[in-house]
Amino acid sequence: MELRHLRHFVALAEEENFGRAAERVFVVQQALSNSIKNLEDEVGVPLVLRTTRRVQLTPAGREFLEGARLTLAQATQTVERTRRAARGEVGRLTVGFVSGLAFGGLPEIVRKFRELYPNVSVDLRELTAQEQEAALRGGQVDVGLMLLPVRDPNLDSRALWRQPLVAALPVGHALARKRKLKISDLANEPFVFFPRQLRATYFDQVMRWCAGAGFTPNVTQEAIEIPTLLSLVAAGVGVFLPIAFFERLALPGVVYRPVDGAPVVEIVAVWQRSNSTRSLLDPIVQAFLGVAQAELGEQVAAHDR
Repeated sequence: MELRHLRHFVALAEEENFGRAAERVFVVQQALSNSIKNLEDEVGVPLVLRTTRRVQLTPAGREFLEGARLTLAQATQTVERTRRAARGEVGRLTVGFVSGLAFGGLPEIVRKFRELYPNVSVDLRELTAQEQEAALRGGQVDVGLMLLPVRDPNLDSRALWRQPLVAALPVGHALARKRKLKISDLANEPFVFFPRQLRATYFDQVMRWCAGAGFTPNVTQEAIEIPTLLSLVAAGVGVFLPIAFFERLALPGVVYRPVDGAPVVEIVAVWQRSNSTRSLLDPIVQAFLGVAQAELGEQVAAHDR
C-alpha cells in the first residue's frame, strides 16, 4: 500500500465517479481503477460498490476513508515539518553566552529569533568561554557567544560584533570633564578589575595596552561580575575599562568616556566543526547566526549614529 493508493481512493470517494477522480489525480481512468483494485486486494475487503450511475462506498470503505484522510494529512504535516526543520524553523537550540552579553546584544538577538522562529525552543546558558568550549565539544550547547580567541581547533567561529574598550569613571571625577581620554591619563588611577583567571584574554589585552603607555594598572579591588565592578566605580573605588556596549547600563554614578587607541574586542559565535567536510551547518544554528548578525549590525549602526 502506497500513499498514491490512498490519494486515488479519497479522490474516488469524493468524486463518486472514476472519470472525474482520474482527472483529479492526473492519471488515466484504467490506472485509477487498477489502483483501487490493488488497494482492495491489499485490505482484503471491498471498499467501493461500482454501479452504472455512480460509485458508492461500502461500510468498510467509509471507515477506510476516515483513516485514509488522516494518514494523508499526517504525511503532509510530516513533510512540512521536515521542510521547516531543514529551514531551521522547528526544533531546539541551546545557546551559551558570556555574562557580559546579557547586558548588550543577547536580549535583542533572542527576542528577534523567537519572533521569527516561534517553533524553535531556545535554552540559554550563562558560561565562561572555557565552559562554552567544553559544552560545545560535549554536545550540551549548539552555539556559543563569546569573545575571541577561540582556542579549540575543532570549533568554528563567525565574527558578529567588534567593540572598543572605554573608560568607566565615577561621576565628578576630574577626567570625566574630558570628552575623550588617552590611556596614559589613567596611569595614576586605582583600577577595579576581573581576576585574571576569570578573563585571562581580556586581562592580558588591557595589561599590554597599559604597558605600551608606560604603566601597570594599580588594581585595588577585584570582582567577577560587570554590575559589581561598575558599582565599585560609582562608589569611587577605582576606574574600569569595559567594552563599549556596557554604556547602555547607565548606572547612576558612572560616566563613560572613549579612549584613544582603545583595543577592539571581537564577539563571535562558535559551534562544533563537523567531522565531514560535506556536512552542512545545522539549519537552526544557521538561522540563529543570521539573526545575530542582523541584530548586532543594527546596534553597531545605531551606535555609530
